[in-house]
Amino acid sequence: MRLDKYLKTARILKRRTVSKELADNQRVFVNGKVAKPSTEVKVGDIIKVAFGYRELTVRVLMLQKQVNKNDAALMFEVIEENFIKKEIDI
Repeated sequence: MRLDKYLKTARILKRRTVSKELADNQRVFVNGKVAKPSTEVKVGDIIKVAFGYRELTVRVLMLQKQVNKNDAALMFEVIEENFIKKEIDI
């Protein structure tokens, strides 16, 4: 399954276009390497997404073309979640 589609289907990101933009801006990594939107994702892959002031690292547990809202969380396991503090200049 394509990376951009997986991130949307698993509801890690709300829209596929957002997934594509993040990947195009080198803010998405699969198994430690910068990933393109078309990168194929497999079960067991580690995906790291940096968006806003948040970094999320997940392990792919399942691939499905469609999944309901309640089952979307079963598609991945959160390994790490970091919030990045924004420094304020005074």
